[in-house]
Order: sequence, then structure tokens, then C-alpha cells
Amino acid sequence: MAAVRVESVLAAAEEQEAEKRRSITVEKELELEYDLGNLLAVDRNPPPAAALRGAGPRREALLQALARDNTQLLVSRLWELPAERAGGAGGPLVAQLPEPTFRLPREKPPPKPRPPTRWEQFARLKGIRRKKKTSLVWDEQAKEWRRRWGYRRAGGDPSRAWLAEVPAGADPEEDQFARLRREKRERVARNELNRLRNLARAHRAGRAVPAAPLHPTGHQDRDELRRVAGVARVSTASLGRFQPRLPKEPAEPPSRSGGKKRRFEPLLGNLAAERSRQLELLRDMGSKKPVLDITRAVNKQLRQEEAEAAAANKGKKQSKRGKRGRRQQQPGRSGKKSGARRQQKPAGGGTGGR
Repeated sequence: MAAVRVESVLAAAEEQEAEKRRSITVEKELELEYDLGNLLAVDRNPPPAAALRGAGPRREALLQALARDNTQLLVSRLWELPAERAGGAGGPLVAQLPEPTFRLPREKPPPKPRPPTRWEQFARLKGIRRKKKTSLVWDEQAKEWRRRWGYRRAGGDPSRAWLAEVPAGADPEEDQFARLRREKRERVARNELNRLRNLARAHRAGRAVPAAPLHPTGHQDRDELRRVAGVARVSTASLGRFQPRLPKEPAEPPSRSGGKKRRFEPLLGNLAAERSRQLELLRDMGSKKPVLDITRAVNKQLRQEEAEAAAANKGKKQSKRGKRGRRQQQPGRSGKKSGARRQQKPAGGGTGGR
């Protein structure tokens, strides 16, 4: 067995160390542009055009090496950032990223601004500034913090109190509890009407081509108010499922879509699934055998049979009605009746001769 020399072992170790240093050392003619807030690195160095021509293993190897070098430069910059241990001394090392400088494009368009309500327009005209109020206030009766408005608010609902004060100048025989309940119903109805008017104004302002007019005035007819109420009902996130109905409002029939929202596929998603869907669509368009919807075909056949049966029944009824109208008069029957009427003598008349 040949003896292993110490010089060869040291030379192999030095080569391995040099290879490791070369793996983390990357030299570029132009320095990369970094945006560490977005973990982005932009390489302005032109790649060799001769190696990128055509498609083959050489091109793939060059692209992989280029991506590996740029990633190594980005990681080396990340290690230069200040870092700290998350969750104590034994936690992972977390780097503090700076603020991003590159503005990334949005996946979806920005939302349109909401049109101002009538109160917002009036406040802007009069210069009224909105004062921020806390949502919780101290309730002296309950001795706890409660909401300023809404359910279980501070002070309680005056219409549900056990004692009601008679205002000065009011009828002492009037039921004050009934008056408070009536005023509350009027306030709720007025607020709902104002909300519907704001929705109608926003709907009309957001349209490019005006459709059926939705006048935000007090002169709407019943159909227009019903249409506005329907638009306001389905404007919630639950599509009106938990929206309370107005008094004497009829129940709406279920929609054909089942109340489901339209769902759109993300722009940046699974390319394999997108490719399979497009190929399936092209396969269906190119196939000579048509796609048969059995349910739709059966419903169409049933509607056609019902229409034919209805037309046949209508024809039979018309023919029967025509036979009843064309009665044949018997000879002499009408003459006898008319003769009998002529032979009747008026009351108190004289004698008639033949």
C-alpha cells in the first residue's frame, strides 16, 4: 500500500478551501443595483450573446450560473445588514430590511374614490371639521365603560327605560313610552331613507351612461324605491343575507346564481393549470362531436311539449266556443213566441176583434 504524503493532503485541503471561497466570491464589471426592502437585485451587465443563441444545455447552464451569481451577491448584501436574534439567544437570526425604493406594480387597479354624501358636501361648504370622539364612554348607571352609540350604549335606550319624563307643555295624558318608540321608528326610517338616497346618488354618479333614473328626492314611486332597496340590500359583503327587511317588504325570489360572487383567477398563478384549461378549451372547440348538456336538452323538450299541449287546448276551446255561438234556429219556434206576445192583451184594454 502506497504511503500518503503530507504535502498531497495539504494541497487537496487548500484546493477545497479555495473552491469554497470562489463559490461566494463573484466579480462583475458593473455593480448590481439593490433594493433590499423588496429583496431585488438588478443586473445591468450584458450577457454573452453568442452563448444565449439557440436552445440547448449550454444556454441552460449559462442562465443557471448567471442566476446563481446574482443570488449570491444579493445574499452577501443581506448578511451585511444589522441583525438580531428573534425570541431570545436561541432564536433564528433576523435581518432588519430597509425601506423599499422600487415601486412594484399593482395586481389590480386602485379602488375608485367614494363620492361624498350630502352631509359631507354641506360640511365642506360650511367649513365644518369633524371632531374625533372616543367610541367608549363611562356609564354612571351601569358603572362600566360602554359604547357611545348602538347596541348596549351608555345611558341605555330611552324607549326601553322604566321611567319617562313628561316634557314641559306636553299633554299629561299622552303615553310617553309610545311617543319615544314612535320617534325612534321615525329616526330609523329617516336614516334608512338617507342611506338609500346616498347609494342612489353614488350609483348614478359612478355610471358612464345613465340608465333608469334614481332621483334622490322625496318623489320616488314604489317601483323605484323597491329597486333602490334591492341595490342597497345586495351591496353588503354577505350579499344581503343578514340584512333585515323593511316593514311590508315582499320576499324576493332566489336568484339563478344562488347568491354567489364571481371569482377570478389570479394573474400570477399556476401555469400548469392554466395551460391544461386552455388545452381542454381548444380540444373542445376543435372536436367534431358537440358537447351535449342533457339537463338543458330535457328542459327544452319539456317546454316544447308544454307549448304544443297549450296550443292544442286553446284550439279546442275556440272550436267549442264557435259551435255554441252558431245555434241553428228551429223553424216556427221564434214565430210562435212572437205571435204569443202579440196576442197578449194589455191590462185595462178594450176588446179586440179578429
